[in-house]
Amino acid sequence: MKLLVTKDELINRYKQVRMNSEQICSPLQAEDYVVQPVQEVSPPKWHLGHTTWFFETFILKFHAPGYRLFDPQYNYVFNSYYESVGARVIRTNRGNLSRPTVKDIYRYRKYVDNAMVEFIGKCSLTSELIHLIILGFNHEEQHQELLYTDIKYILGHNPLFPPYSTEKLEMTSQPGRTTKMMVIPEGIYETGYEGDGFCWDNELARHKVYLNVFEISDSLVTNEEYLEFMEDGGYEQFQHWHSEGWDWVKKQHIHAPMYWHREDGQWMNYTFNGLQPVNKEEPVCHINFFEAAAFATWKGLRLPTEFEWEVASLLFEWGKRWEWTQSAYLPYPHFSKAPGALGEYNGKFMVNQHVLRGASIATPAGHSRRTYRNFFPTNQRWQFTGIRLAK
Repeated sequence: MKLLVTKDELINRYKQVRMNSEQICSPLQAEDYVVQPVQEVSPPKWHLGHTTWFFETFILKFHAPGYRLFDPQYNYVFNSYYESVGARVIRTNRGNLSRPTVKDIYRYRKYVDNAMVEFIGKCSLTSELIHLIILGFNHEEQHQELLYTDIKYILGHNPLFPPYSTEKLEMTSQPGRTTKMMVIPEGIYETGYEGDGFCWDNELARHKVYLNVFEISDSLVTNEEYLEFMEDGGYEQFQHWHSEGWDWVKKQHIHAPMYWHREDGQWMNYTFNGLQPVNKEEPVCHINFFEAAAFATWKGLRLPTEFEWEVASLLFEWGKRWEWTQSAYLPYPHFSKAPGALGEYNGKFMVNQHVLRGASIATPAGHSRRTYRNFFPTNQRWQFTGIRLAK
């Protein structure tokens, strides 16, 4: 992998990435930084600390001579799931961390940022070290998207539905657009990452797949289309659902996408601007795999496989929603995990997950690719997820 960059380029990108995380949190009050409503959602201050811990633990601790840890206890506090790195606070307890304080974490970030800038300026840049630093950038960008999704969950489950921002962060409607199905011929196609830049290990190795002829929509399913499913009893008719999905609907009493609320006979949707009437022209959002598959069945269609999506993605616009596929998250042929802690990044999650493709309005610019393989359990819907249909 060729990653030809200068020290100045690395330092500038480092500063930009780190500043972006703090800008996402700038509208928050101190109390917002600590809340953890459910297991999947981490407090914003934990994200800020964890991304800092990543640079400290995997770069400064082992590569910067004489570096002193900001606080030895932070390895326990901010380690996420790396068994190789030691014990950690379990995920469900992150919301109990009233200490370290928000001020402490911003002090931690400044301390590590100063050390990283000094280190990059003085070190001998090997290709291995450059790759590690760039991996840190991409890791923090992943957490920037998680910051948006987790902040929305925190505020969207506050009984007052407080707005996060006055900016129109979620405007994605395309009035008057018509949907058409595009035909993709059968054939043998190359899939997986190709190039000399950065990619995640789960995008490798590039390999051939055979696809039968298929059709795929050039646009995402809208709120208006999804409302038709709801009004036709979509959440009351078991025949549209996987068995596990139907159990989820009944046990959780689900009747609409996450953040939708029925008020005075009108569907309202919590957005970053607060509670707003559902915009029928926007792509439906915050639905899980069960809901996406049930809607597709109701339409007499299906979800695309991840390989169909990748092959066809040159022909349509993508990036507004992470798009569910019907593909289980599995390793590609010749996939191998990296040695050490960083080998835990993707490989150990290749079970009981489904692949999402594309990007969302919360994804940092330049962070995603056609070959990017996001993945989540089938019941999760707090991410900016949507539906594209195929047959």
